[in-house]
Amino acid sequence: MTDSFAVNKANWDERAVLHAASPDYGFETYVSNPEHLSGVVRFDRPRLGDLTGLRAVHLQCHLGTDTVSLSRLGASVTGLDFSGPALEQARRFASAAGAEIDFHEANVHDAVEVLGAGRFDLVYTGIGALCWLPSAARWASVVAGLLRPGGRLFVREGHPMLWSLDETANPAVPRYPYFEHAEPLVFDEPETYVKVDRKLENSVSHSWNHSLGEIITALLDNGLALTGFTEHDSVPWNAVPGQMTHDEATDEWRLTDTPSRLAASYTLQAVKGG
Repeated sequence: MTDSFAVNKANWDERAVLHAASPDYGFETYVSNPEHLSGVVRFDRPRLGDLTGLRAVHLQCHLGTDTVSLSRLGASVTGLDFSGPALEQARRFASAAGAEIDFHEANVHDAVEVLGAGRFDLVYTGIGALCWLPSAARWASVVAGLLRPGGRLFVREGHPMLWSLDETANPAVPRYPYFEHAEPLVFDEPETYVKVDRKLENSVSHSWNHSLGEIITALLDNGLALTGFTEHDSVPWNAVPGQMTHDEATDEWRLTDTPSRLAASYTLQAVKGG
C-alpha cells in the first residue's frame, strides 16, 4: 500500500525551495515592511480579532508567511509542518522578518504528542491544508487535543464545492467527490500554484475532500462549539484558470461570470468547551 504522507512529503519538500524563491511569496516585502501581513491573514483580519498575548499554533505552516503574520498581530506562535526543507526556509524567513517563531517538524497527526496537550489558546489552519489529510475526524481530535478549554480554532479553507470541480473543463463542472473518501485522489501535476523556474520532479500528490457537514460534525464530536462560519465566493489564487478574475482590492480571485455560483472558500471558528 502506498504511503500517501510519504508521497506528499516528497512533493512538498521539492516545492519548498521553489516556493521560497518565487516572487509570488514576496518574502522581501515582509522583511522591508514590519507591518505587512499575508493576504490570507489580511483577508480575515476583522474575524481574527485581538491576538495579543495568545499562545497560537499554526498547523501545516509550510513557509510560514501566515505564521509570521499571526505573530505580527501579537500572538506567541508555534509552527508545525511535516516538511524539513519547508521549515528550513520558514526559519530563515522568520529570522529575516524579525519574528520569533517556534517551528517543529512533525506529521500533523502527531502534533499533540510533539507539542503537548491543552497548551494553546488558538489553533490556526490556513487555506489548502485539510485536503492533504484523509480524515476530518482525526484532524478534529488533534485540534481538540491542542486547545485549552475555551481555546479557539480558526480555519480559512478552500470550499469542498471548489475541490469537487474539474478546473480544466470550461465551464468547470463537478468531477471529484464532495464527501470524504477512503482512497486518495491521485494527481500528477508538474506545475505548482506560484511562479517557479522549473517543473516538479516529485509531481505526484494524494489528496482528499471533506464535506462541510463532515468537518463541522467532527469538531462537534470532539467537544468544540461552532462560533462563526462564513462562506466566500473568492480564493487567494487562480483556482479555475481562464475563468476567474483577480480583485486588486482584496488580492483574491473569483469567477468572472456570476461569481455567486461558486462557494470557493470559507472561514470557520469554533471554541473548545470547558
